[in-house]
Amino acid sequence: MRRAIFLDRDGVINENRADYVKSWEEYRFLPGVFSPLKRLAQSPFIIIVITNQSAINRGLVTRSEVEEIHRRMLEEIRAHGGRVDAIFYCPHRPDENCDCRKPKPGLLLQAAERFDIDLSRSYLIGDALSDIVAGLAVGCYPILVLTGRGREQLPLLQAGAYNGYHVAPDLQRAVEWILAREGID
Repeated sequence: MRRAIFLDRDGVINENRADYVKSWEEYRFLPGVFSPLKRLAQSPFIIIVITNQSAINRGLVTRSEVEEIHRRMLEEIRAHGGRVDAIFYCPHRPDENCDCRKPKPGLLLQAAERFDIDLSRSYLIGDALSDIVAGLAVGCYPILVLTGRGREQLPLLQAGAYNGYHVAPDLQRAVEWILAREGID
């Protein structure tokens, strides 16, 4: 079985927006993300973005607009030496109670089935309690980054008495921690 590093999108790779990222013009990469994405590209891990995109079912953006944002995001990441092997997104609003919206683990399970991933030997990097809960639900090792919503979400995580996660200031430090833990230069 293969191993993966799952990345949340908004708050980990790009800036969060209170009104959602609805176009490429609104999309802004977080400072310093290209270097860790390049390091991940050189690792043996499959790199998969998993992201809640409820703006679709809220009627604020179409699926094709989200897919265009993703196409351009991947293009920029590749231009900087990085790689993302797949993107899985949930278009549903919270009230739709789907199985794919984090904190439910549906996106992780879909990716694991498609790519034959051993979730217990994989990592998830996110900036929200919902990311950490989804990772823990499938046995991934989750890492909360303090970018995006991470700083405000950390007290919620601590108050919930969750165990088995790591906290890193940003994507760079999260990737360094994973690679050191795995003994990968």
